[in-house]
Amino acid sequence: MRQMMVAGNWKMHGSVAFTQEMIALLQSKVAIKENVTLLVCPPSVFLAQAVQAAAGSEVRIGAQNLSDVAAPGAYTGEVAGFMLSDIGCQYVIVGHSERRALYGETNEIVATKTKMAIDAGLTPIVCVGETLTERENGHAESIIAAQLDAVSACIGVDGWRSVVLAYEPVWAIGTGKTATPEQAQAIHAFIRAHLAKLDVTVAASISILYGGSVKPDNAAAIFSQSDVDGGLIGGAALNGDDFARIYAAAAAL
Repeated sequence: MRQMMVAGNWKMHGSVAFTQEMIALLQSKVAIKENVTLLVCPPSVFLAQAVQAAAGSEVRIGAQNLSDVAAPGAYTGEVAGFMLSDIGCQYVIVGHSERRALYGETNEIVATKTKMAIDAGLTPIVCVGETLTERENGHAESIIAAQLDAVSACIGVDGWRSVVLAYEPVWAIGTGKTATPEQAQAIHAFIRAHLAKLDVTVAASISILYGGSVKPDNAAAIFSQSDVDGGLIGGAALNGDDFARIYAAAAAL
């Protein structure tokens, strides 16, 4: 059975107080199941507080980004994977569509960051997905295949054993639009089939999250699809009650 996950990406939101209050709320409201990981990813400046607040609980902490450089050096503003591991992070989001679109992260940069995360002992949540134009032009699968192939070239088949994937239809992020459960399943199945060309066991065991305007009222329908293993949650992760309900939808399956 694949591990499920409900991960909250706070993006550029939060404060010290919000971090502490949110994690305390989740600890009180969520009955965490062994086969469903609960993860929160605050901005980097609040990661230490998050790790401290989650200490002794089953709430996991992840970062939203990391440097594509492994060793210390003159890289002002960058945060290396070993630094994230050092403060207690266990996961890191890599290649989110906002990083690709707003900060020019190419498939090759995303692949390098994936390797940096693995080498630092972190589990990368590697994001792939297509824009609305790419989907309408019938290029969704080829775009996603290229994103996956770049990572494969960098980490090899065995590297995928240390990765969580997240499919995020770019047209459904922060727009209120959501892929139908059937649309999500179709792409998740394609991703799994594409990885099966490298290794059937890896493809069958890798967790693939859906990210794109998941809310309490649609979470169960999306998560119940056979190739969907939970969600990477944006806006709804900033509301503790909503996030707890989304987790409950995954835990009920």
